[in-house]
Amino acid sequence: MASPNKPSALTANEKRVLLALSKIKSADLQKLAIASGLQVDAAMQVAFLLAKKGLANIVEEMLALYSLTPEGELHARQGLPEQRILAYTKDKPITLSELKKAFADKEISIALGWLRRKGLASIRKKDKKIIIEPFKTREKDLQEEILRYLLAHQPEDLASYSSATVQELLGRDLIRCTERTSRLIAITNEGRKLVRKGIEIEEDVGQLTPDLIRSGEWKKKCLRPYDIHAPSMRIFAAKKHPYQRLLDEMRQIFLEMGFEEIRGDIIQTSFWNFDALFQPQDHPAREMQDTFYLDSKGELPGEYVRNVKDVHEHGGDIGSTGWGGHWSKELAKANVLRTHTTTLTIRHLAENPNPPVKAFCIGRVYRREAIDATHLPEFEQLEGVVMDEGVSFRNLLGCLAEFYHRMGFADVRFRPGYFPYTEPSVEPEVHVPELGWIELGGAGIFRREVTAPLGIKHPVLAWGLGVSRLAMLRLGLRDLRDLYNPDIDWLRRYPISQLSDGKNE
Repeated sequence: MASPNKPSALTANEKRVLLALSKIKSADLQKLAIASGLQVDAAMQVAFLLAKKGLANIVEEMLALYSLTPEGELHARQGLPEQRILAYTKDKPITLSELKKAFADKEISIALGWLRRKGLASIRKKDKKIIIEPFKTREKDLQEEILRYLLAHQPEDLASYSSATVQELLGRDLIRCTERTSRLIAITNEGRKLVRKGIEIEEDVGQLTPDLIRSGEWKKKCLRPYDIHAPSMRIFAAKKHPYQRLLDEMRQIFLEMGFEEIRGDIIQTSFWNFDALFQPQDHPAREMQDTFYLDSKGELPGEYVRNVKDVHEHGGDIGSTGWGGHWSKELAKANVLRTHTTTLTIRHLAENPNPPVKAFCIGRVYRREAIDATHLPEFEQLEGVVMDEGVSFRNLLGCLAEFYHRMGFADVRFRPGYFPYTEPSVEPEVHVPELGWIELGGAGIFRREVTAPLGIKHPVLAWGLGVSRLAMLRLGLRDLRDLYNPDIDWLRRYPISQLSDGKNE
């Protein structure tokens, strides 16, 4: 490869940029593009290549540019609330009640604070009235001056204004700041020496074609030099989102264990979401703070309504005492965004009451949760049921232990739990060396109050597992929101192997 201090080692575009830089002291990318006759992107790329060869210097500077928010633009046109109130008083004392006839409460509240802070007026109480008395001598309002300046020039650098005033406007949410990188390019002494040797721009050839080789024309062409040591562009193979890959892995495990996958609607009646699962109609989980209720109502399955009503009110004919009170059809008709995927498995059992049944679903559920590192208002749940003659609690524990072992957790244990629709109930836990024992859901055997009204005569093993928490453990995350991370760089870097064996490449 030719030495970079020889004109022959430069491409045509590098020569154009170097000649342009030799005629100007320094230039930003826009000016350099105009002087060299190149597009801005091409000029920037060439400038970096010249800098790498020591023929140009690039100085980067971070500029803070400011622009008006919608509220700031309104005040730039109309004036700040405190200034408009001063103009309204005509430099005479005025009561707060009089101001309220001309200004909104929000504007007055903002203005009073800034009138004090800027020393524009005194605010005192007299005869149970609040009096605003403007001061006679006032300096010009720098905040308003900046707003009007930005109205004509935004976005703009405000370096010439007081930084304290700029911060005040940022605090009032009247302006916003965006950072932009400014680059100045200048020729180095080595670059000037090279220009003095003489540079002749000749279009170079970047690819040898068969015609050029056969005709011998390649001998007369200027061949573009290549740096064989330059790193090549990294290629990122297409791949699924890590969370989706994990969901698919869970799905495959249950399919291999002989389960059928089922799906269902997000909108369900309270009957299937709560009543069919023997949750009392005054249960806290039904309250508005936990459940997304819709304005619409759904239809009730006529063949099951009477049985479910009886078991809620007095236990039906299965020896239960029920919950007592009055069971309301209207409450059961209310549509909700499903709070769990058990609503899908119980409907599937009602439609298939004869054994054997082995079904699972992975679906999104919705609850009124505050968003933080461990809670979201929507998340995935893995639900499963097994209904057959003679299945037992031991079969349930074995099935769940097998699933977690296949997911890569060596140590699994079960703790007693309570759920309104299963008895006995357990909470499965897995051991993570760095964190200890982590609870991952709930499981149990459906109570007779759940199965009998639907015509199910055999034991039903059921579980609902927290997919999101399991995914965080497998992916090494500490914030639940990262499961939905749209950061393309994070997705590209995340190793595929970590999903299959729990280890990074």
